[in-house]
Amino acid sequence: MSAASPDRPPVNGTIALLLFDLDGTLADTSAEIADALNDTLRRLLLPEVAEEQVRGWIGGGTRELLMRALVAADRAEWLDAAWAGFARDYERRCGTRSRLYPGAAALLRRARAAGLRLALLTNKEERFARRILQRHALAPLFDLVIAGDTLARAKPHPDGVWLALQRLGLAPAQALLVGDSLTDLRTARAAGIAVWLVRHGYPGGLAECGEAPDGWIAHFDEFRQSTTPAAARRAPPLRSARPSTPAGSGRRSRAGSGRA
Repeated sequence: MSAASPDRPPVNGTIALLLFDLDGTLADTSAEIADALNDTLRRLLLPEVAEEQVRGWIGGGTRELLMRALVAADRAEWLDAAWAGFARDYERRCGTRSRLYPGAAALLRRARAAGLRLALLTNKEERFARRILQRHALAPLFDLVIAGDTLARAKPHPDGVWLALQRLGLAPAQALLVGDSLTDLRTARAAGIAVWLVRHGYPGGLAECGEAPDGWIAHFDEFRQSTTPAAARRAPPLRSARPSTPAGSGRRSRAGSGRA
């Protein structure tokens, strides 16, 4: 059963909550998503797709990604029949080849140590999002997980942000969204909160849209969250000499706590 759409909270306060996107922001998940998608496509006797193509489809949730792949193969009408098999394929692959971006885990630990509340805000279905968090030992760091199937409307609609604020007793001016895409930027704008975007990830049309976030994150090791909304909105792009490459070799449920 879907949670009721939250009312928009009042505006006041200072930054107390960081909301993070998952795919392309905290973790590069494209390799394992491509693996699962190609498992499904082979079973359907359809051509496999390259990981680079899959990267362009990430951001709307797992079912939406399957739809994009089937549309590309001119088989959009197969979505309902193919979904259960793809969900099994992805559940088996989920967490096997995803890699955290450098500094992501350390940033989350710093934020918790500083007393900030943390929420995951992703369009990925909850069971897949939680599996990735668990595989990378991030689950205990989050107060809330709000996924693509938590509410009737996912990002870029602001309901997920408002639900997090409502659950944690905070206002929009106390929140900052960290993401990688145009979807994240528009989610924050619709919710009335500040937004910083990473330089890596899956931007999803960001370069062509003419819209800009309040700040950029070149590398998580250099990210220091501002203590006031005004400072967050004035923040210039961060610079780093280190590349932001990965470290290492739907909508019907309730929002859940990410804490153990």
